[in-house]
Amino acid sequence: MMHKAKQFGGRYLYAIADADAAAGGVGGTIGVNGTPVYVIPEGPVAAVVSNIAEKRIRPERSKLSAHHGVVKRLMADTTVLPVAFGTIADSLQAVRNILQENREAFLEQLNRVRGKVEMGLRVTWDVPNIFEYMVNCRPELAALRDEVMGKQRPPSQEDKIELGRLFDRLLAQERERHTEAVVEVLAPHCVEITQNQPREEREVMHLACLVERDDQKRFEEGVFEAAKLFDNHFAFDFNGPWAPHHFVNVAIEV
Repeated sequence: MMHKAKQFGGRYLYAIADADAAAGGVGGTIGVNGTPVYVIPEGPVAAVVSNIAEKRIRPERSKLSAHHGVVKRLMADTTVLPVAFGTIADSLQAVRNILQENREAFLEQLNRVRGKVEMGLRVTWDVPNIFEYMVNCRPELAALRDEVMGKQRPPSQEDKIELGRLFDRLLAQERERHTEAVVEVLAPHCVEITQNQPREEREVMHLACLVERDDQKRFEEGVFEAAKLFDNHFAFDFNGPWAPHHFVNVAIEV
């Protein structure tokens, strides 16, 4: 006799929220794989989940979009602690265990970010060649470039390394100087500001800003005020509101 394999009955986690605030749920089949999203309460906290048959999922565009869509729908009405994409608990009881074991930590973080949202700000050098731009801005880099390139022989590997190190050092100095200027303007409009590592050479800064939900307009005005300190070689791009990803630590072991 053939026995049908038992189907995995896991729960996909999107966020942690206050049980009372999340009681109304999200509604609709907007979860990963088009599944209904619902709430599992446990005392004062709750997990927002959907059923899932897989033990692991790939970060495909449709699944990422569904995950972030649920979190965004939730944060429109309440404060949430976003859970990392792809977090899957084995069962309903496993979710309850997570909520029980981490209750105090979840409550502490919910209280810390309650009524707040995350706004992002990315500033880049809007120039065709960042090295040439830096040469024009920093005389010491121009002097070393001219010395290296003006020799009778082609520049050696050591010459190139020395020039590259100076470029990197001056680029870091420029980033630090510009970031300090922007943070000084934005600080009165933010509860907290986190500086992320630049993801590319032309990126000046990548800030995550924790902002009171009611102060988003003031934050945007602050961005425009900060932009006035810079010329047309810089591009400002702010985004949000988002759930406070950079200001919470939802470490869930499943």
